Amino acid sequence: MHIVRIGAEATELRPAEEIGAKAANLARMAALGLPVLPAFVLPVKLCADIIAGHAHAERHLSDGLKEGIAFLESATGRRFGDRRLPLLVSVRSGAARSMPGMLDTVLNVGCTSDAVHGLIRATGRPRLAWDCRRRFLESFGETVLGLDAAAFAARISELVEAEGAENDRALDSEALERLAGDEQSLVEDHADGWLEDAVAQLEAAAQAVYRSWTSERAKTYRKLQQLEGLQGTAVTVQAMVFGNGGLASGAGVAFSRDPSTGAPRPMIDLVLDAQGEDVVSGRRSPDAEDAIVRALPRTEAELGDILKRLEREFCDVQDVEFTVEDGRLWILQTRAAKRTPRAAVRIAIDLVHEGLITQDEALERIAGIDLASLAATALVCAGEPAAIGIGASGGIGVGRAVFDAESAQRLSATGDPVILLRPDTSTADVAGFAVAAGIVTAVGARTSHAALVARQMGKPCVVGCHALKIDPVARQAQLADATLSEGDWITIEGDAGQLYLGRCRTVETRPDAELAEIAKWQSQAGDLDPPARAAAAQ
Repeated sequence: MHIVRIGAEATELRPAEEIGAKAANLARMAALGLPVLPAFVLPVKLCADIIAGHAHAERHLSDGLKEGIAFLESATGRRFGDRRLPLLVSVRSGAARSMPGMLDTVLNVGCTSDAVHGLIRATGRPRLAWDCRRRFLESFGETVLGLDAAAFAARISELVEAEGAENDRALDSEALERLAGDEQSLVEDHADGWLEDAVAQLEAAAQAVYRSWTSERAKTYRKLQQLEGLQGTAVTVQAMVFGNGGLASGAGVAFSRDPSTGAPRPMIDLVLDAQGEDVVSGRRSPDAEDAIVRALPRTEAELGDILKRLEREFCDVQDVEFTVEDGRLWILQTRAAKRTPRAAVRIAIDLVHEGLITQDEALERIAGIDLASLAATALVCAGEPAAIGIGASGGIGVGRAVFDAESAQRLSATGDPVILLRPDTSTADVAGFAVAAGIVTAVGARTSHAALVARQMGKPCVVGCHALKIDPVARQAQLADATLSEGDWITIEGDAGQLYLGRCRTVETRPDAELAEIAKWQSQAGDLDPPARAAAAQ
């Protein structure tokens, strides 16, 4: 079996069907000279055989990982699981088509006890080392061992409260060492000797990522998005950098344009002193822009230049994951951004005007959009909102409140629209997203995986609504001073991030200028269909 190398002057450009879109785009960025960490890829074709448990596939996986780690060690000058200069890696999924958040990732693989001491020796930062250890235990425990994330969250909450800290970012190295010990006690009965064996960790993580192809959320997403012809996922193993190294570091996601409205301005979310899953999982809200500017004054400009360069290279709006380590920017991933239908139309038109795509290419990109029904909805005399969060996907949603995916499916089956309200954005709720008229979360960012899926489905979405407190047992929520029970009507405004109690009146406006331009292109191409002609004429 051939592994594909990326970075360190060994970059191979292979099609997404072989190594997944994530790795294919990573290789293109490395070839452009962008700041990309070295990586290697196990191919898509291995996925089905690993899932089937074939011995030859497991042998190929083991041999490929051994060969790939040797490449990463040579490229970085570090050694996997070493006690002096340790190499830690991420193990990521990647199908030929993007499936944001539906497949698994394991971070900080190789973070054995020896590696913890090696990180302390190499960096002089015991807090960073113990934070990596506890993050590895959480990621490995949830993803590889299938342990309940709530058990880890409970340990964190207990320690934060005992220390009188605001959150886990405020814990010192001694507290994080204790947290790692507590979390190890949750894992070790299930770990089968993997905890102190970096190679065994890596093999288990790679198998778990391959097997996530068959998870319910992944299967549901492929069915909803007509991706059932995909053959599986690749596995990308990449050297780690550490966004959790203090307030000169962080992890984030950036869009080269606003994926909700299509406006030609970057949209960037960054969490300081964090790793990538903190952002995309939706478990944390991003830091404020002024805090980021103070901590990382050059990052925004550097990232903005890279976003423009990637748009020119890929000729489309890009969704970019990145990490900053001690002020140095690293690009982890780029892909075509999921966008709302109205954003798709505006973006297609703007890209034509900018000379990045042709009119025919623009028409092809918006071919699946029902232009006749394309409209922007606005509230009429709604008054003061009951609460305000962060607008993550534009539009108005009016429906009955529900607090889990199962209730969303049950109540929507009666014919009433529903609004799904959740503590955080989880891609496990994708079946609930599909039937909801809108989505609201108490925490999270505009760039979390679930917000991406909401935009792709054209659903209004509000995240980071801190006034929202959900009681799943009572099936109700506190929304500022009001109590919202399951089945009560609620209205959300996905652009401004506003929530209103009850059913608000709405009015629709049509993007007539954009529709007229598209109709002109279609007429020139000789393929103006009757619905589009009617939409343009109204």
